[in-house]
Amino acid sequence: MQISRYSAPEFDPYGEARQTETDDGWRAPVAAGPLASVVAIPGSKSLTNRELVLAALADGHSTLHAPLWSRDSELMIEGLRALGTRFERMPGAGGFGDDLRVIPADELLGSTTIDCGLAGTVMRFLPPVSALALGPTTFDGDEGARRRPMGASIQGLRALGVDIDDDGRGALPFTVHGTGRVEGGALELDASASSQFVSGLLLSAPRFERGLDLRHTGDRLPSLPHIEMTIAALRARGVDVTTPEPGRWQVAPGTIRAIDVAIEPDLSNAAPFLVAALVAGGHVTVAGWPEQTTQVGARLAELLPRFGARVSIDDDRLTVRAPEPASDGGRGIRGVDLDLSEAGELVPNLAALAAFADGPSTFTGIGHIRHHETDRLAALATELNDLGARVTELDDGLRIEPAPMHGGPWHAYADHRMATTGAIVGLAVPGVVVDDIASTGKTLPQFQRLWEQMLA
Repeated sequence: MQISRYSAPEFDPYGEARQTETDDGWRAPVAAGPLASVVAIPGSKSLTNRELVLAALADGHSTLHAPLWSRDSELMIEGLRALGTRFERMPGAGGFGDDLRVIPADELLGSTTIDCGLAGTVMRFLPPVSALALGPTTFDGDEGARRRPMGASIQGLRALGVDIDDDGRGALPFTVHGTGRVEGGALELDASASSQFVSGLLLSAPRFERGLDLRHTGDRLPSLPHIEMTIAALRARGVDVTTPEPGRWQVAPGTIRAIDVAIEPDLSNAAPFLVAALVAGGHVTVAGWPEQTTQVGARLAELLPRFGARVSIDDDRLTVRAPEPASDGGRGIRGVDLDLSEAGELVPNLAALAAFADGPSTFTGIGHIRHHETDRLAALATELNDLGARVTELDDGLRIEPAPMHGGPWHAYADHRMATTGAIVGLAVPGVVVDDIASTGKTLPQFQRLWEQMLA
């Protein structure tokens, strides 16, 4: 499949996301030996952007402690600010930037434009909020954002009586003509392309006059843990949410309570560092690992042992140790067959790991990641094959057959997870040059610094 290659707008909130080393990209550093590192990870993007929306719709001021500061979260903040929400930054103790006080608007107002960048949470979470505002709100974003599916959000809001002008595209750009109210009620929706369609409606549903009774009509629903994360965040703010049957969610109308929230570290952003332990050898520890969480990244603790990793959790630290080396001198990484339908965001980094295994791997249940920041199945197959691996696209997945790899360009496609995947490959393959490592600023602006510290 032919896929386009493009670069995201440069984003540099703290001077962290930067392009260095060569004129054509970032030369991924090769591991000089086994790793022995402890890594701290900034806050979860998924949790931060959910809590930003709920705080903006709450009945008073909320404070987010240790939120993620990245391109995606900044876009969410600016989108909510455009609708009237106010924000106050306060000194934070987490080491990755300020805490944030969120002050809801007395009345949400449209007559504005919201830049979604390439953030799925912004383009799917904020249209329902804008329907509660008075006046038109136009949504647009990066070139890649215009290719991401939005039909379910648009159709769902229209079925609830919201006037949306998209010129029949079912994609960005479009305009929501908010009237200050949404009636709500029963709604059937096919969210097969993304769980964000469900989460976006659930987050605003308490403010709908009749709440929401949402039923998913598709054959499968990817990334169900993200919906569970949304439900947990709603319940923590006193919202009555029930799941009477699989694929159906009921949200009662009512108040969204203002609370203070501590944002967990982003466990999916921990993936490249933990995978690095298997590729380079040695061990890597991620500090602040939560005892209980709804984050998809928590599945790394059960997925990495399938590849042969030795995983242990001590208090709030998760440590991944490389397998014992194989008798033939290989890394001892096992090939696997995995259904990753609930963990699609982990696929790029796990694909890099599978490329160094001692046998073939098959990942299935992930056709939906063709509609993420880029077509990740096509991008992974293209980039790994260009470096010498043998990767075949399946209808809903990938088959990866390890083979000796060589250096060369690695295209990120403005996709933060493709960029970190290139860095993983570069640990063991000299000469890998990632064309857009700054795209990691989407969810982890500190990636380069943390990666270099891990290797040091």
